[in-house]
Amino acid sequence: MRQPVTRRLQAALATLALAAAAGGIVLTAPEASAAAGSATGYATQNGGTTGGAGGQTVRATTGTAIHTALCGRASAATPIVIEVEGTINHGNTSKVSGGSCNTADGVIELKQISNVTIVGVGGGAVFDQIGIHIRESSNIIVQNVTVKNVKKSGSPTSNGGDAIGMESGVRNVWVDHTTLEASGGESEGYDGLFDMKADTRYVTLSYSILRNSGRGGLVGSSESDVSNGFVTYHHNLYENIDSRAPLLRGGVGHMFNNHYVRLNSSGINSRAGARAKVENNYFEDSKDVLGTFYTDAAGSWQADGNTLDNVTWSSPGKDNNPAGPDMKSTTTVSIPYAYSPDAAGCVPDVVSRTAGAGKGLKVSDGNCTAQPPTEPTPGPTDPTPGPTDPTPGPTDPTPPGGANLSIGAGSDGSSKASGTSFGHLRDGDLNTYWSPSGSTGHASIKWDSATAVSSVVIREAAGSAGSIGAWRLLDADAGTVLASGDGAGTISFPRTTLRKITFEIVSSTGSPRIAEYETYAG
Repeated sequence: MRQPVTRRLQAALATLALAAAAGGIVLTAPEASAAAGSATGYATQNGGTTGGAGGQTVRATTGTAIHTALCGRASAATPIVIEVEGTINHGNTSKVSGGSCNTADGVIELKQISNVTIVGVGGGAVFDQIGIHIRESSNIIVQNVTVKNVKKSGSPTSNGGDAIGMESGVRNVWVDHTTLEASGGESEGYDGLFDMKADTRYVTLSYSILRNSGRGGLVGSSESDVSNGFVTYHHNLYENIDSRAPLLRGGVGHMFNNHYVRLNSSGINSRAGARAKVENNYFEDSKDVLGTFYTDAAGSWQADGNTLDNVTWSSPGKDNNPAGPDMKSTTTVSIPYAYSPDAAGCVPDVVSRTAGAGKGLKVSDGNCTAQPPTEPTPGPTDPTPGPTDPTPGPTDPTPPGGANLSIGAGSDGSSKASGTSFGHLRDGDLNTYWSPSGSTGHASIKWDSATAVSSVVIREAAGSAGSIGAWRLLDADAGTVLASGDGAGTISFPRTTLRKITFEIVSSTGSPRIAEYETYAG
């Protein structure tokens, strides 16, 4: 028999209290807010990021206590604020079991959970050689902590060598006023400071310091991992970083008001179809601060209002496309949220007074002045809709030039709803359609011989417009992702020769119905 919610919550708190007696955690009263200030950037989209706002507040002085707090909740979604003070390391971080957590030794594991804030308090919180791993989770805030010297080789190792790493369907993370640092590059055993992969979206990194690392961070682990994106980086200091500041594969990144000092090999690396909006940043004593590097899979950028102070550029080549020395834009990027960037000239000063743990959580007012954070507004009642896709198409898209290659081609896919046909995808008739048997599914256009394709138009049937949510477009021959995003419309990607191209519906509202799946060579 299911216990009433009140009894289950009381039982969970009793368990937490018993664990506290073992050392490391202290229960305090529920708080109205989870962290100082409110989320900014892309973390405000897709319903917003509030972390553990409104939940129980727990003080933790060990890694085991952090895990105990997560495992003592009534459910994996019960809001909680974990205030951390002291040094967290391998010696005090052990796996804890429970129905509301999935933890592991040697790493702070935020796995398959939601609505959590971890915030450094008192004399500060230092995660020493131990990383923070966020996996299959949503609505997470990490604030006012230092994470340092996390290794992927040597001893001890943690979190694959990432200071903060996110993967596997992560949504809505705000990392704010943190200090992330290493003591070398891959040869010394370190990897990235701030990594995202495997469908991670709606993330903001703000007022943080990233330094002394071979790799600042990435979005996408390979040229085919392009389902990530919608990431904002603002008012951060990148100092003595060899590359990846960040590396973007697919998706959209927004970088504004960051101070980059000594980017030794390359900086913002937009590739594999990624689009970066780079504005009002200050680049100093650095090389190749923006472009596509180490690959011929190009990305693009919009660069406005940046200051270059002693920046050098390499020569273009097959696998090297620096944006400089002129920093001309190659695309335009629309930003769906409000923000007030400082002028680039004052960025070194305002970032020095605000970025990093232990700075009093000060923020810029948009006029180059540091000030205390404003109190957050309680959870949004009417959230701003999330952005669509890095290359969204209109509801009734205009087809690209040339003939629709789907006419006369073949088609197949996953199980279809009653009364629909795969042939309806390519018959040129908007009154017929294919629909999957459930809310997700996939459909393919195929040819007898290899065919060059560079764009696709997905047209929804009348009465179902807007039902398609997240999607992926696949080269079915190679098994690689050509593009990903949200919503029907026009999808453009690097020209690819193939025999079969697959449109996969990852999520939807209602019953998705595709009237036409058009393909074009260019």
